[in-house]
Amino acid sequence: MYAVIKTGGKQYKVVAGEKLKVEQIPADIGSEITLDQVLALGAGDTIKFGAPLVQGAKVLATVVAHGRHDKVKIFKMRRRKHYQKRQGHRQNYTELQIVSING
Repeated sequence: MYAVIKTGGKQYKVVAGEKLKVEQIPADIGSEITLDQVLALGAGDTIKFGAPLVQGAKVLATVVAHGRHDKVKIFKMRRRKHYQKRQGHRQNYTELQIVSING
């Protein structure tokens, strides 16, 4: 069974037992959270779509770790104008272990 969930403005296809890095969620390491924004559920050939959410569907996940992604380098330049700007960005993430999908 799999589910399509929405968290942090993004959509993810999840299966029970997999690890997933999502936008940072304010939760303690080891705590169990419930993701209730389930857009679709699938099992074999059957797929259940929500409009926009599937009623009564939940995904249980455990917070494994918090961290930061690799640095993304931003470089801006205007040729012949003596303008160069360098900047970097590291986005925070929360790593989740999907425990179960209830639908």
